[in-house]
Amino acid sequence: MDVVDRGTVMASRAKTDAASLAFGSVCALASGRWLVGMRAAPSKTGRSSWAVLSRSDDQGRTWSEPAEPMPAISWEGRCGVWRSGMYAALGGERVAGVLCWEDLTDPFAPMYNETTEGIVDLRHVVMVSEDGGETWSEPRRIPGGRFDDVPLAITGPILLMPDGRWAFSCEVNKTYHDASPWQHHSIVMFSEDEGATWTEPVVTHTDPQRRVFCWDQRVSALSDGRMLVMYWTFDREAAVYLNMHAAESTDGGATFSAVWDTGVPGQPAPVVDLGDGRLVLVYVDRTDRPTIKARVSRDGGRSFDADSELIIHDRGVGTQIIRKGGMNDAWDEMNDYSVGLPAATPLGGGEMLVVYYTGPHADATDIQWARLRG
Repeated sequence: MDVVDRGTVMASRAKTDAASLAFGSVCALASGRWLVGMRAAPSKTGRSSWAVLSRSDDQGRTWSEPAEPMPAISWEGRCGVWRSGMYAALGGERVAGVLCWEDLTDPFAPMYNETTEGIVDLRHVVMVSEDGGETWSEPRRIPGGRFDDVPLAITGPILLMPDGRWAFSCEVNKTYHDASPWQHHSIVMFSEDEGATWTEPVVTHTDPQRRVFCWDQRVSALSDGRMLVMYWTFDREAAVYLNMHAAESTDGGATFSAVWDTGVPGQPAPVVDLGDGRLVLVYVDRTDRPTIKARVSRDGGRSFDADSELIIHDRGVGTQIIRKGGMNDAWDEMNDYSVGLPAATPLGGGEMLVVYYTGPHADATDIQWARLRG
């Protein structure tokens, strides 16, 4: 793989509500239009935010002024903001969008409660565009099934399954003041009617011992019929990140395998299936200075060849890893990241599109893109 083109979707706008741009999502339509969603905020940890969307019809040369697909709403009488939005191509000009709502009832409380490890409430809605992301249907809530009473954090856009079902992935957190131990689950839910109804969640990973958190999962539907899940993997007892782990489903998401160690350190984007036996993993490697990289697998995602490694982006900033003593330090470290969270989508013909956030520090980050071929 090689980087054949690159550019900026949106640059940080200092001293505005778009100084911190992060949490990118990308999809490519049959028309050639590229859609990129992102979170805009005055600072990375600030509670004010806007989930905005930008379009390009000329392969990234120019981008529309970012705009909200829909304004912020109240939820059950509580005020809130859209924390992030993720988008998926459904064929033709149809697009599925998921927005994550964040409770802003107490804007002065941090999102994460260091005393309990709980977070503020999060909810999700799904909507459809028939015109390439310019207008949107009325939103439908995505219920959480047996986890409906706790915050669920979005981990990916709608995934279009080979049989036409939609899959939605998220992870189970704790309510803000819940002092009980955090039993983390990564889950996926399915809809057969384009988001009108959803199945009960299927757990892709949980550790009964509450030691290993396979979080920030990224789910892909592969051409061989499997679902492949990549995880950013944290050992909370040792307070260290492990190599990325992976799991698979061979029955359409009814069950998922035990996880395996991929041998690659970092935080993943969804694996891209090039359709020729190669799977491409884009990820951020933070073992030294933060770098966006890609590797290729030829064994179905069991491993990713180190000799295939491609550096997509190296900001040149110093290490952003701190010595951690527990979960609170892990959250503090995440808040200081200024390079990361790549997303990727196929373009056809052996090409793919990658977006990521990058900047000199966490409160001054751009959303950039790179086009890969090979």
